[in-house]
Amino acid sequence: MTQSQSMANLVIITGMSGAGKTIAVQCLEDLGYFCVDNLPPVLIPKFAELIEQSRGSIEKVALVIDLRGREFFRALNDALDALQDNPTIHYEILFLDATDSVLVQRYKESRRRHPLAKGGLPLEGIQQERVLLEELKGMATQVIDTSNIKPAQLKAVLTSRFSQIERNKIHVNIISFGFKYGIPIDADLIFDVRFLPNPHYIDHLRPKTGLDQEVYDYVMKWNETQAFLNKLLDLLQFLLPQYKKEGKSQLVIGIGCTGGKHRSVAIAEYLGKMISSGENEAAQVSHRDAARDHR
Repeated sequence: MTQSQSMANLVIITGMSGAGKTIAVQCLEDLGYFCVDNLPPVLIPKFAELIEQSRGSIEKVALVIDLRGREFFRALNDALDALQDNPTIHYEILFLDATDSVLVQRYKESRRRHPLAKGGLPLEGIQQERVLLEELKGMATQVIDTSNIKPAQLKAVLTSRFSQIERNKIHVNIISFGFKYGIPIDADLIFDVRFLPNPHYIDHLRPKTGLDQEVYDYVMKWNETQAFLNKLLDLLQFLLPQYKKEGKSQLVIGIGCTGGKHRSVAIAEYLGKMISSGENEAAQVSHRDAARDHR
């Protein structure tokens, strides 16, 4: 690779059938990626050669790999090994997932047949596919749970993550959530802040969220909050460079409290500000459940 030739960015889009791969590839195409749907894994090295031969004219590529290419799927590991040794291409794996119940509902609404459902029952195919993809999910550099987000929201997430990636930074996505609504399945790290004093039991704070200054100040004023944040920031200061060294460009951190409305929101906001203040990281904060319960 010459000094003037930049490294090409290759995104492999995979995951559960019905989890949003079509939306993902359409989004990346809108971002200027050269996209190929349903490429057999055995052809990935050949495609890498084409990228090299383009001499920089093809800089962003997205390939959709899934179980529609059953007979070729086992070749994926060999293809990834070849990419790992290629100094001209930086690759990452985007894995889209969703809960079984959500995937079943999507198949019912679309009236499509799951590619692995022999008896026509979507759940059987989904469960079989989840087992087959377990190892690949573990290899993914990014996992996005699409269970509770609409197509427009998924496009916004992908646009944020892929539009202007700075390779000298690791992008940290912080999600506040409520344990009573389930843990985000795309989180790399989960921190439980239910031990902190709860604004829910303060009448005038109950209808507000951690985005309101009164609630934020209430959560932050306790000694245990400050002790927790100091230890957490110290841990992340150690972990983030290690993840970056290992090749991660994205990290998803989940901050959970009971309802995802007060404590987790305030802590996530604080954490996002602190991480973004550093030179080597960029943080994006979202609140999955803050607006869910208005009681």
